[in-house]
Amino acid sequence: MAKKRAPRRSGKLVIVESPAKARTVGRFLGKGYTVKASIGHVRDLLRSRLSVDVENEFEPTYRVPNEKRAVVKELKEAAKKATEIYLATDPDREGEAIAWHLMHAADMDESRTKRVVFHEITQTAISHSFDNPRELDMQLVNSQQARRILDRLVGYNITELLWDRVRNRLSAGRVQSIAVRIVVEREKEIQAFVPQEYWTLEAELAKSDNKKKKFKARLLKIDGKDFEFGNEESVKPHVAALEKGMYRVKDIKRGTRNRRPSAPFTTSTLQQEASKVYGFTSKRTMSIAQQLYEGIELPDGSSSGLITYMRTDSTSVSGDAQRAAREFVKNEFGEEYVPAKAPSYKTKTKGAQEAHEAVRPTDVFRTPKSIKGSLSRDQVKLYTLIWNRFVASQMENAVYNTLRVDIEAGETEDTLRYLFRASGSTIKFKGFLAVYEESKDEDNAEKSDEGLTFPDMEIQEVLQLLKLLPEQHFTQPPPRYTEATLVKALEEKGIGRPSTYAPTVAVIQNRDYVTRKDKRLYPTETGVLVNDLLTEYFPDVLDYDFTAKMEGSLDSIAEGDMEWIPILKEFYESFEGNLLNAQAEMPKLQQEELVGRTCPECNQGDLIVRYGRWGKFIGCNRYPDCQYTEPWKEYIDVTCPQCGTGEIIALRTRQGRTFYGCTNYNKDDAEAGCQFTSWKRPLDTACPTCSERRLVIKNKKVAECTNCGSTHPLESLPEAQQFIEPA
Repeated sequence: MAKKRAPRRSGKLVIVESPAKARTVGRFLGKGYTVKASIGHVRDLLRSRLSVDVENEFEPTYRVPNEKRAVVKELKEAAKKATEIYLATDPDREGEAIAWHLMHAADMDESRTKRVVFHEITQTAISHSFDNPRELDMQLVNSQQARRILDRLVGYNITELLWDRVRNRLSAGRVQSIAVRIVVEREKEIQAFVPQEYWTLEAELAKSDNKKKKFKARLLKIDGKDFEFGNEESVKPHVAALEKGMYRVKDIKRGTRNRRPSAPFTTSTLQQEASKVYGFTSKRTMSIAQQLYEGIELPDGSSSGLITYMRTDSTSVSGDAQRAAREFVKNEFGEEYVPAKAPSYKTKTKGAQEAHEAVRPTDVFRTPKSIKGSLSRDQVKLYTLIWNRFVASQMENAVYNTLRVDIEAGETEDTLRYLFRASGSTIKFKGFLAVYEESKDEDNAEKSDEGLTFPDMEIQEVLQLLKLLPEQHFTQPPPRYTEATLVKALEEKGIGRPSTYAPTVAVIQNRDYVTRKDKRLYPTETGVLVNDLLTEYFPDVLDYDFTAKMEGSLDSIAEGDMEWIPILKEFYESFEGNLLNAQAEMPKLQQEELVGRTCPECNQGDLIVRYGRWGKFIGCNRYPDCQYTEPWKEYIDVTCPQCGTGEIIALRTRQGRTFYGCTNYNKDDAEAGCQFTSWKRPLDTACPTCSERRLVIKNKKVAECTNCGSTHPLESLPEAQQFIEPA
């Protein structure tokens, strides 16, 4: 029998994840290379069952999903014909795992298959990576396999239990459940918070010969000691004494203060800053960053990745990038803006991969202005943020002139028992501030002394009191999380990694555990219920330190310091005990939520509230015999301001965003129905300015009239006061 002839091979095959990345990489490689996209993962655990053999060394069962079979078939045929195969998926554990799955799913010949990685899609980086291919790193692959199996053991088993004991369409996850817990615990803190009254006292002072040169000083000590004013009665005697007292300059201290620039972005800090500056969700930020990384067609017709890889927890920067930045700063701003030594930054993130780079522009000379015409509006915003932050991080410190004035006061010259203090600072040298200043954290905003100036004074100079300013305050509860501050909390606790932050924040909202209102995250009733159950029955899974330790173990597997099977065994031994106990002890809370109507299709069943992929809907309780469904309508007790007869209902898009519409809504025919919709919540009250019932909630403090454009504080509208968020 004649031997089967080996196929004739020619050309080199390169496989990346996305078509956009394929186009950019293909342009750099040129002739002789065929670049194809896998469109993400091509193989995963079976969806319909656990797919992990816990009795046999946690052997996973992988399968190519139906929607990926055509892609895998195409890649398999291309691989057979190629002389060399390069797996060029992303430079992290997930990218390594995708490459491994690709090789097995498409039956690639290992002897002809190489792994290449690059942290930026530029000619230099790609040429270097293809000149230095390597074998697959099974330590990284096994770390990702361990993560996937851990998540399946937790997610599949607890989800199945929740469906049985609470209701369908719920889910649990090793990281997502921790994220829900953080939001729930913050809400409980807020609800349990009891405000405490306190008072502060400031004096408005001026030079004795010039009342126009006035400034404020705050009472700091009484009789050399710290103090507390708990109520108005406690401050009154001191106000009385100080109103007729004398004020004299005790001490003046002048100096300088250096302010260091912020480090270049990591995944987490990029998501936080994009949220604060532009209101971007974590998911939106990462989507735009992916576009900038994979490649943009530039004005000269070339195509290049504009930023380095956007999933990173490192603040490190390559020497070449630093040298280019220093040259740019010198040319643009002058020698004095270039520090003597290139700055270095250390991340505070637990287990950060310092070998990686921060998120930075691939070419610092490619300014946002020079490529603005090639980018979308959102791309311009994010690229500008990344470019500014990086350039500023390589610049000299800002320098401030500082002034601190201590003022003693009392009823007489012999009884100066009160100490007031005034502080201010002014810019002496802009340094990095010539390019960028990090936005302030709205949750921890403190009064800044920047820009405050004072009249010239001398020690022992007597000042005149213009007025005393006692002020009542109340302690505030901790603020609700935003997406950005939740990501920050996860990072600080060592939970999750750069690739998991955005998906985690998105999934807890998609699963209706958490809802987003005015950028703040609120737990739903379902979120609180599920969190309380899981905290009670699965204490390890919901424990911050335990979860952070598990992340550390995954890092150790990736670094080759630990084996992955023993880690899974150790986890499952404890988890299985909790699972068996929960299966025996967790109460069955599931019950049908009746709508109060008979099914109009079969006239036999009752309509009940059901839950699907996109949230609540109404269906027949005789399902699957009767498959009648209708949308869930959440009435908000507001009459439609447009037609005057319909009721306003709250609806959700498939992305989870809430909008409002009329029950008489008819998209195509205004005469047959109503076409009212609004992203902002309508109020059932008349506008104080024009008397039309067209008020909507603009933000957490103000209502806006869509008829006349006037704005009104929510606190001035009785119906709107329930929507005022605590400061």
